[in-house]
Amino acid sequence: MKILFLLFPLILLLVQGAAGERGRGACRRRGGFCTFGSCRYPTTPVGRCSTFKVCCKSVWG
Repeated sequence: MKILFLLFPLILLLVQGAAGERGRGACRRRGGFCTFGSCRYPTTPVGRCSTFKVCCKSVWG
């Protein structure tokens, strides 16, 4: 029974990680990459990967 208390947080982390895959995949299809916070020069934001991550794409290509 004690093992369930150890496995529950692990299962929650796996489910949370799988939910974030959708945003990263859409960002990569746009030719961008996910970054924490904001985009730095010479990139521009083109979407969101998750709550705190922004999808950035290079201005030159």
